[in-house]
Amino acid sequence: MPHVDQFLDSLERLEVGWTRTPAKELSSALDDVLLSPSIGAPLPFDGLSLEGANVNQQPSPADLESGSTGVTAARMAIASYGSILIQSDTDATEAASLFPDRHVAVLRASDIVPDMPAAFERLGPALRNDAVTTILATGPSATADMGALVKGAHGPMEVHVILVEDR
Repeated sequence: MPHVDQFLDSLERLEVGWTRTPAKELSSALDDVLLSPSIGAPLPFDGLSLEGANVNQQPSPADLESGSTGVTAARMAIASYGSILIQSDTDATEAASLFPDRHVAVLRASDIVPDMPAAFERLGPALRNDAVTTILATGPSATADMGALVKGAHGPMEVHVILVEDR
């Protein structure tokens, strides 16, 4: 995976935590970073699931409000920016990535692209033809609109990427 090291360097620069794990150890990797209560959306990847992890995969609005950790899939990452892409769906993926203070994104190593042109090339057809919406997230939510830098104003205060080796 030629872009993995660049992506991990970008995460370090953004102060985003990361864990690298083989697929068979995903549940253990999740256990190491979850804060209870944890909410999430089912992973859309063959052979990967949140089963075995203490994650509520059918959160109610009250669960979303009280969740400490949100676990979602990252459909793609852009190595040069350290950005992850979260697709909206009917499983509350977007809400689980934004409401809790900690967002844990599960990313397959094969879904890392080098730069924005490669991301647009890969995403373009789905955005044009399937009417999906995508969040491009780069690090924790932060704003300095009112003076001092505030984390967590419009999303999670902390982000952790679990990079699953899939090749």
